[in-house]
Amino acid sequence: MKAGFAALIGRPNVGKSTLLNRLIGEKIAIVSPKPQTTRSRILGVVTKDEGQVAFVDTPGVHQAKGTLNRMMVDVALTAANECDVVLFMIEADVQGLGEGNQLVVSQLKRLKKPVILVINKIDEIKKALLLPLIAKVKDVLPFVEVMPISARQGDGVDALFSLVLKHLPETEALMFPADVFTDQAERGLVGELIREQVLRHCREEIPYSAAVVVEIFDESDREADGSKNKQGLVRIDAGIFVEREGQKAIVIGKRGAMLKTIGTDARKSIERLLGCKVFLSLRVKVEPGWSEEVRGLRKMGYGP
Repeated sequence: MKAGFAALIGRPNVGKSTLLNRLIGEKIAIVSPKPQTTRSRILGVVTKDEGQVAFVDTPGVHQAKGTLNRMMVDVALTAANECDVVLFMIEADVQGLGEGNQLVVSQLKRLKKPVILVINKIDEIKKALLLPLIAKVKDVLPFVEVMPISARQGDGVDALFSLVLKHLPETEALMFPADVFTDQAERGLVGELIREQVLRHCREEIPYSAAVVVEIFDESDREADGSKNKQGLVRIDAGIFVEREGQKAIVIGKRGAMLKTIGTDARKSIERLLGCKVFLSLRVKVEPGWSEEVRGLRKMGYGP
């Protein structure tokens, strides 16, 4: 069989996380219309009879300003360098690659490994314009394949998996057990689901300064009988960290209304993930300048 790692690389908001979730069939990467939603490497494993692919979702590559943004771009470029195949994702735009993709292209030119061009969001472009678009971008790099898809609707996703597998090395054993679909712990997934609701509900200046740390993840009741059961209860305490007092007031909202909304929607998502009832307690904390300091990044779970 064939097995290996494939990195999803591209600008912010091209649909990398949506594609990963579609491939896995589970929500392991949060999705938001706001740029730079993904902050760290997210692994999703797809196992089929013909082989296994470990897809690595990465932060969007952009002109990084600030410590957090530089760290995110480094994560993406490191993943591209370490994986067997790179999936360079762009949007189906009649203008072609555009200036924003030139940074990605310049980095990919340094790699000596197969690069597949994935043109996403083909559901948002007229079919008659797709072939001229492919002709315009296919020679930017020596792509081994060009694959148009719609990650949101699923068009072309199965065919993309087969193309990726074709360029992976042969192996005698799977890299991961067949029933494993991610290496992320539940605790980490829970923190991301909470942050997703902060992104969804708060104003523009908040998401980029917000991080979530799960401080208590008590599943003793769920595992009281030695197995994870749907009748149990998981107790979760998490801190939503922002950088200024004014941001804290916005996240809490008038009479706590915003924090209640974030908590209610996050709890529903977490219950779907864990398959049981959840008691969720959220607190908003101020950590000045955490996104600009290595110490702060580590505290939020982003540093090495």
